Amino acid sequence: MSAAAPRPIDVAVGILMQPNGDVLLGQRPEGKPYAGYWEFPGGKVDPGETILEALKREFVEELGIHIGSAEEWCGVEHVYEHAHVRLHFFISREWTGEPQSLEGQAFAWQGSVGVEPLLPATIPLLEWLDRVRYGA
Repeated sequence: MSAAAPRPIDVAVGILMQPNGDVLLGQRPEGKPYAGYWEFPGGKVDPGETILEALKREFVEELGIHIGSAEEWCGVEHVYEHAHVRLHFFISREWTGEPQSLEGQAFAWQGSVGVEPLLPATIPLLEWLDRVRYGA
């Protein structure tokens, strides 16, 4: 009898989008898997938390930003060497505060995304995201 595959870890991911379409990407800090890779900010959903609650909590903890509203955009499952994740992407155009590096991570506003390397689960979404941002 084979063991059941582990349940994917639910992760809330936020795409902060400025009126001109620029989005915020953060660089994974040292000590985490894929350190140095760029991704959209977010984190694991804690037990008893909704995905949106997790997103709001993570943005306060990581960046000092308070999400006003966010719309659910898409979901993606990805199997990394260290974890099987179910990523829940939200787009927010309404927040208060300026991003701060509260976990020592670099971050950058990007129009045409030019930072590298990108976290593998992020890469396929960029083309879809350009359609949202620019109607391409």
